[in-house]
Amino acid sequence: MSFPIFLTGLLTGLSLIVAIGAQNAFVLRQGLRGEHVLAVCLACAVSDAVLILLGVTSFGQIAQWLPWLTPVMRYAGAAFLVWYGVKSIRAALNSSEALVVGTGRKGGGLAGTLMACLAITWLNPHVYLDTVVLLGTISTRFAGETGSFAAGAVSGSFLFFFGLGYGSAWLRPIFAKPSSWRILEAVIAIVMWAIALRLVLGE
Repeated sequence: MSFPIFLTGLLTGLSLIVAIGAQNAFVLRQGLRGEHVLAVCLACAVSDAVLILLGVTSFGQIAQWLPWLTPVMRYAGAAFLVWYGVKSIRAALNSSEALVVGTGRKGGGLAGTLMACLAITWLNPHVYLDTVVLLGTISTRFAGETGSFAAGAVSGSFLFFFGLGYGSAWLRPIFAKPSSWRILEAVIAIVMWAIALRLVLGE
């Protein structure tokens, strides 16, 4: 186990997963409501772990069979990240929305909540791009140490989802303000562009 590569995987995974999306908003809302938080966090983290391992193990093998695939996916991934950064920076400049969390009646039961959570996770094409394609592509830079990178990325997913689910109660006053989302979107844009630059430079 290489700790520097583990740390790279951890930070890369966190950088990608922190982007605001349907999955994160769902976890955040469940945490704010205090409903099925453990089950939701576990479902999201385990799903991410499966996809990360698929990307790290399979993408490298496919790249060996198709040598041209790695640079193609690297530049395609960089282009996506640039676009995502532009989208985030536009949201930072123009958005006036705050997190809206229902405070009325309780939500659905455990089965319904998990079905919704899994649908949001597995039917989202960005999840595959982040985990299988982008993390799989980046992992090819660490020949012989992809396990350390994967362990870091998986740890990042567990850390993020459980931190978001159980720490969300403290975030409610903050993210009730539109300015908080704008700041977070701006940070996300910078992170996305930094990753895109590293992919293009092959670092």
